[in-house]
Amino acid sequence: MMSGLVLKLNPKERVLVNGAVIENGDRRSRLSILTPNANILRLRDAIRPDEVNTPVRRVCYIAQLVLSGDVAEEDAKLQILRGIEQLSQALRDDDSRIHLDAATEAAGQNDFYRALKALRGLLPREARLLAGHG
Repeated sequence: MMSGLVLKLNPKERVLVNGAVIENGDRRSRLSILTPNANILRLRDAIRPDEVNTPVRRVCYIAQLVLSGDVAEEDAKLQILRGIEQLSQALRDDDSRIHLDAATEAAGQNDFYRALKALRGLLPREARLLAGHG
């Protein structure tokens, strides 16, 4: 039994799978991605280049570039791991540490979808910190 990734898609939602844009039909659906380490990016989660304006977003964006096929995995992996290392200096609470550890493990296994998902979990905390609300 393969433990593939299951994507739940809303009507008309778009997802990038190994460089191909796929659009869901008129109703909600579930897709099972059976290929291990397929590069998958939900386009609604995608960060646009002009939005790359915080440390967490920068690392997310690098993971996203791997998933969109714009950067080689090995080049990105080093940048992501270095970025996570820098983030871990600033984000020292337990919750952030869980996300950072998950992202490190995923990136180490070239699972950039899971790495991105873990890193995205840090965005709300970063926003609170940047707004001065700890």
